Amino acid sequence: MPSASAGLSRELESWWALIKWGMALVKDEVCCCLLRLPSEIGVILFLDFDGVLHPDAVYRRLDGRIELRASGELFMWAPLLEEILEDYPELRIVLSTSWVRVLGFRRARERLPAKLAERVIGATWHSAMGRNSLDVIGWDHQTRFQQISAYLSRSPNPTPWLAIDDDDVGWPDEQKSSLILTDPVKGLASVNVQNLLRHQLEIKSQVHGEEDDSRDNGSFSSSDS
Repeated sequence: MPSASAGLSRELESWWALIKWGMALVKDEVCCCLLRLPSEIGVILFLDFDGVLHPDAVYRRLDGRIELRASGELFMWAPLLEEILEDYPELRIVLSTSWVRVLGFRRARERLPAKLAERVIGATWHSAMGRNSLDVIGWDHQTRFQQISAYLSRSPNPTPWLAIDDDDVGWPDEQKSSLILTDPVKGLASVNVQNLLRHQLEIKSQVHGEEDDSRDNGSFSSSDS
């Protein structure tokens, strides 16, 4: 018959394992939250990975590795995005991708090239979005627009924003101008998509400049992005 001390030891070990698991989640979320506080944000770009930075043909193997089952390689169009964003140093990125749901915020961010990763200030998914009393994770059943809207609702200040994604399901017509819709196969390799992104960034940056002028004049009023 096991001793009382042995049983207590096993119980303490179980509690310590649970505490370490919780600490790992908190560390991930603290990292994410701290990155949400840049000194200056121009435009927010909600960035999808699949169908944007590489074709939408990504699978996770049983051993956990992620592979692209199409010509090319993962994130092969990321340099195109880097180049387009060079003229917008105040732009920040929010990850709007299931990669964060699967890998966690830090690991998903680290898959980006350094120049893009340093712009990332958060994600539409975070680990606190656990299951509710019905064992359902609401984020999994939201459209991309709903996920983005939920993120924006938590922001203290209105900020001009764009989203680049290959999924426009449930996207309201009045907000279509804020979506850069990509072809799932071509992604950012499409010249038309690149030109549209440049055009919309110029427009959104002008909105940001006008809002800054309004703040300086003491007459800032929020406007739809």
